[in-house]
Amino acid sequence: MRSLNASFSQNISIVHPEYFFIVGLSGLPYSSYYYIFLFMIYFITVIGNSIVLLIIALERSLHSPKYIGVFNLALADFGETNALIPNMMKNFLFDSQYISYNACLANMFFVFLFSSIQSVTLVVLSYDRFIAICLPLRYHALVNNTSMFLIFLAVWAFNSSFMGWMVSLITPLSLCESNVIQSYFCDHGPVFRLACNDNSINGIFAFLVTALYLVAPLIIIFLSYMGICLALIKITTWQGRLKALKTCFSHLFLVGIYFLPMCCSYLAALLGSLTPNARVISTSLAYAVPPMLNPIIYVLKTAEIKDIIQKVFKNKSAPIRENISK
Repeated sequence: MRSLNASFSQNISIVHPEYFFIVGLSGLPYSSYYYIFLFMIYFITVIGNSIVLLIIALERSLHSPKYIGVFNLALADFGETNALIPNMMKNFLFDSQYISYNACLANMFFVFLFSSIQSVTLVVLSYDRFIAICLPLRYHALVNNTSMFLIFLAVWAFNSSFMGWMVSLITPLSLCESNVIQSYFCDHGPVFRLACNDNSINGIFAFLVTALYLVAPLIIIFLSYMGICLALIKITTWQGRLKALKTCFSHLFLVGIYFLPMCCSYLAALLGSLTPNARVISTSLAYAVPPMLNPIIYVLKTAEIKDIIQKVFKNKSAPIRENISK
């Protein structure tokens, strides 16, 4: 009976605000222009990733392990952008900075889920390049459509479970310090720090997210490219080395575009050198810009996709030319 009374009193003490107030950029003149700029990024991102998704889905020649990875990356980019930027537009352009408790947790889950999928997908693509260059004779045995499908199925299952667990651990917190979130979306750190009861487990999860989806992927990708460099040294001709390395250029661009802004934002936050407004701008750009650039890089740097787009435009322009000649 005593234990029941204790648990009942503990549940009574948990306070969940009905709404959160998301600060975003505060005291910055003409901040609405920045949100309009983000909306332009959103527009380009949605169109670019939709084109990549359609091309890979419809073109049978691209139904290969590498392009399963590219499709997954474009899907994660599309999801993250839609989870993040439309909410920002609603909150800051239309003066609706309040968000309900449940909507906040849903927003947190989807932003972190799609971002984590991006990170792990870049690791899987580095594995694809490592096997293709270091073990070319075993490539089709180790990397095929079935294995890539199973890998990404496991990635989505694990990341969904992990992020769901992380978000569910917000619910035992009594968020009575404030209902003001010092960020531009329902960010995990600013939310759990509003608790006035023990939030140490949430701090551990924040550390794990950084370790699993920022530090560990960078280490794995670095080690895979060390192995690729050792394999390239064994190739006797410079032409052969360059040909093998060219297949990695687009992936290296994507790695740099995703991880460099993230690392800079995290380091600046750890060193305490960012003002709240600078943190909002740097992290929002780190989340928004890579999904916009990823499809552009794959279209420009991948011969297969570029050839398909050129064929589509040629086929469309041919009837126009015929009509003009008539």
